[in-house]
Amino acid sequence: MSISNWAFLIFLLISANCSLVLSTSDPINQQKLDQVTTLPGQNFNVDFAQYAGYVTSNEESGRALFYWLTEATEEPASKPLVLWLNGGPGCSSIAFGMAEEVGPFHVNKDGKSVYLNPYSWNTVANLLFLDAPVGVGYSYSNTSSDIMSNGDKRTAADSLQFLLNWLERFPQYKGRDFYLTGESYAGHYVPQLSQAIVRYNKANTGSPINLKGYMVGNALTDDYSDHVGLFQFMWAAGMISDQTYKKANELCDRESFVHPSRECDHITDVAYQEMGNIDPYSIFTPPCTVNGGTKRLLRRWHKVGHVRQSYDPCTEQHSIVYFNLQEVKNALHAYHTSRTWETCSGVVGQYWQDSPISVLDVYQELISSGLRIWMFSGDTDAVIPTASTRYSIDALNLTTVGPWRAWYEDGQVGGWTQQYEGLNFVTIRGAGHEVPLHKPKQALTLLKSFLTGTSMAPFEQVIESKTSESQQVSDI
Repeated sequence: MSISNWAFLIFLLISANCSLVLSTSDPINQQKLDQVTTLPGQNFNVDFAQYAGYVTSNEESGRALFYWLTEATEEPASKPLVLWLNGGPGCSSIAFGMAEEVGPFHVNKDGKSVYLNPYSWNTVANLLFLDAPVGVGYSYSNTSSDIMSNGDKRTAADSLQFLLNWLERFPQYKGRDFYLTGESYAGHYVPQLSQAIVRYNKANTGSPINLKGYMVGNALTDDYSDHVGLFQFMWAAGMISDQTYKKANELCDRESFVHPSRECDHITDVAYQEMGNIDPYSIFTPPCTVNGGTKRLLRRWHKVGHVRQSYDPCTEQHSIVYFNLQEVKNALHAYHTSRTWETCSGVVGQYWQDSPISVLDVYQELISSGLRIWMFSGDTDAVIPTASTRYSIDALNLTTVGPWRAWYEDGQVGGWTQQYEGLNFVTIRGAGHEVPLHKPKQALTLLKSFLTGTSMAPFEQVIESKTSESQQVSDI
């Protein structure tokens, strides 16, 4: 080993030891150690602070979760804290949420630089990304068996402990309005973590976590509803045969999405074969091509989509290059992982333990607790389609308090919405599985409405707004 490499290793060891000491004695100094000044390939300045690093979620096993905080672009002290989670199980929130969806930094085609996302959610909130559970992204455990023993319950417990420890490091966020958001298998993570927080707060007066609500998109919610809606969507869109549609409904009734029977797994494969080589996560956009050929998309639903605003279906490939660069790991203080960085961990997904067939009971508990709960759905997703979410909501038997209607963005229909007692549902027209990727402006509008608790703009508001603008011009 060269002298320069020895020096760098010593620097890392000193930094790690300092982090351990300062994290328990001086949170402000620990924040400084976590501060990210600039990213490799960032040829522009930003007007917000950002931090990244590790927070221990279990001392005994040595489990540590990787986070990345990008504070609000304006008046961060007055803005809420929003946590974003991706699903899988086994997919990185840095890979998708940050790098191609709601984060301020998206990865360029060269895989070596980033550009600024004008519709980043940190324009209205302090935005926190978390790679959970261990084995996902940069998160790790000193106990190797932990990577093959993840499940819903431990993920919720570790994420709760992460938040409590993170707030000790960032005490300025204690008591701040806090919201959870996410998509896909985060349809389990988000309500389960919300439930854990609500129960913790009941048992611990003066809790630092001021949870106000949560919002999930194209979310796995109830396996029966999700299967029925999936095959119905495929059949109605003309992508599968009558025979496969009938057989799928017979074989996948009450089946688990994570651990389906062999028969259900087989007929689902048949359905995706009949669909052809299209992106099931965004059925009207072409798939990624690699080396002049078409990259065959895997049927496995935990692999999230691959298209973005400027339409580059190979976005995931760029992130794989970027987040494996050593200089990127150094900039983000990701010193504790030697394995190759992956967008989704096949090992975590393969060995996933507990996964309830439904989280509707969690919804019932949290609706009664008074949380603000929103569900949204991109309507061109053939993985967890709009029909699936509507069936899940219908199973809750909620009272309708606002009729089904269109909402508008820039004078055009942005989607549809319906309000229930305790829950709000919004669809986004033309968006796939990753709504903020396909419709970033509409997704930001959605977040603004969610945070303020206001309904999506009806056509009347669009007319009033344009009339007001015209009047102002005429007055001038």
